[in-house]
Amino acid sequence: MTASPCPPADEPLVQSNAPLIAAQAGGAETSRPKPHLPALVTALRPRQWPKNVLVFGAPVASGAVLHSAPVARTFAVFWVLVAASAATYLLNDVRDREADRLHPVKRARPVASGSLGTKTALFMGAGLAAASLLAAGLLSLDVGAVVAAYLVVSASYTLFLKRIPVIELATVASGFTLRAVAGAAAAHVPVSPWFLVMVSFGALFVVAGKRRSEQVALGGAKTVHRQSLGAYPPEFLRSVRLLAMSVTLTTYCLWAFQRASDLALKRGANHLVWFELSIVPFVLAVLLVELAVQRGRGGEPEELFLKDHVLQACGVAWAALVIIGIYA
Repeated sequence: MTASPCPPADEPLVQSNAPLIAAQAGGAETSRPKPHLPALVTALRPRQWPKNVLVFGAPVASGAVLHSAPVARTFAVFWVLVAASAATYLLNDVRDREADRLHPVKRARPVASGSLGTKTALFMGAGLAAASLLAAGLLSLDVGAVVAAYLVVSASYTLFLKRIPVIELATVASGFTLRAVAGAAAAHVPVSPWFLVMVSFGALFVVAGKRRSEQVALGGAKTVHRQSLGAYPPEFLRSVRLLAMSVTLTTYCLWAFQRASDLALKRGANHLVWFELSIVPFVLAVLLVELAVQRGRGGEPEELFLKDHVLQACGVAWAALVIIGIYA
């Protein structure tokens, strides 16, 4: 008596399961949500758009907003940078979709969740990048150059720079600096070196705080989501924040005293204290952000500002003192 060979006995089982497996695969594909308007809007990250108000920094500080033409150009470059930043967000979401699916919050992003297809996201991103570059060039060659630099830096960050520790911190921070420069270029106003240094290191402070909050939120899975996160010991990120905080506060004080002196000479006044007084709420706001980071709440700076009423009060007080100092 001979035993029957195993393959013929197993073949009917495999054949009977094949249609079921194919049906399940097809069902998973057909059950994926189709792209719709809310998903498209969410992918553009409207909550991130307030970052672009940095374009108003130089025009407001220079007094250029008293004239209609600089105001119109600054508003235009604001929306140009909204489109440019949205294009980079879409590219980033497509590139990081697999890692985002492992993140407790980012897995809900449209591309990672499957509610927005990768081809649609890339097509939208390319269109927004081209439109923003064209609009910036129409405003002026200087604005076009700044927006082009922003797109190149942001794309480089998404494709490879985000994997290089320290460099990725500086790259993200540079995006804020380019926003400030774009506003100055649009309004045709000079930019104080102290102002640029303050914006650059202030952005570095925020980015380092965000990385630390991400480490706390992800725990042992931090290297899975973002490779560079595992390269940062907590002590290092704290040192970066302290360094960036020190430079930010020092350069803001220098800028405030310089601006007050310039305005006093221009108006023939002996002394103006509004800019000097603005240092107080500015310092308090920076300390509140550092406290939030140490408590693990600095992962989304825009969310922190929207929910922290004390931080909002400091921001309002700071803005009021600066505006009074310039326009009173």
